[in-house]
Amino acid sequence: MNLDLYNKVRTVPPEAKKPIQGGRLKGMTDINPMWRLKVLTEQFGPCGQGWYFEITDKQIVDGANNEKVVFVDINLYVKFGEEWSKPIQGTGGSSFIAKERNGLYTNDECFKMALTDAISVACKSLGIGADVYFEKDRTKYDNHKSPEEPQKKPNYNPPPQKPADPKIDDIKLNTLMAVLYKLPDAEVYTKQLLAFYKVDNLRDLTVSQYSKAMKSAQSKLK
Repeated sequence: MNLDLYNKVRTVPPEAKKPIQGGRLKGMTDINPMWRLKVLTEQFGPCGQGWYFEITDKQIVDGANNEKVVFVDINLYVKFGEEWSKPIQGTGGSSFIAKERNGLYTNDECFKMALTDAISVACKSLGIGADVYFEKDRTKYDNHKSPEEPQKKPNYNPPPQKPADPKIDDIKLNTLMAVLYKLPDAEVYTKQLLAFYKVDNLRDLTVSQYSKAMKSAQSKLK
């Protein structure tokens, strides 16, 4: 009974998962934030009626090398029947001013990103997306699997890994930058590009992302 909710929300569908390609979290899995909101709505009702959150604190903290980091604290509340839960706390963070290859970069989306991160941390306490954070639990507690997840025997032979999408080399980086600099809104478009692919700088783009970015940038020049 205590694990009823946990087991309902622990499994993340493949379409809501994305491998992290670069940065310190490379190799880990990113969960689409809208999926968490969908789960909260499915389990408790619309936002404001069955669940809601309140921001309790915002901070901008000095980091190394003149960088600055934003932190947002929230309390998440969910409704069980006619009773509201105690506050479920979550803290999220994001870079405000980051040092990149071409100098310092200011992220005007940092507070929204930190808020999204804080909601994900609070949701983790309810078990939402638990299998992504605690993969060993799948085989250690097979009887606790989600009803939608088929029972499988432990597989002691890891499946073959697909070749990773490598990052771009200096030639591709310089080629892309040359095209971007020709755009009238080069700085704005570059920021949008980094946000879309969730990377801190252009060097972190993969080869496949580079190809798509080049086609998009070249189309804007026509």
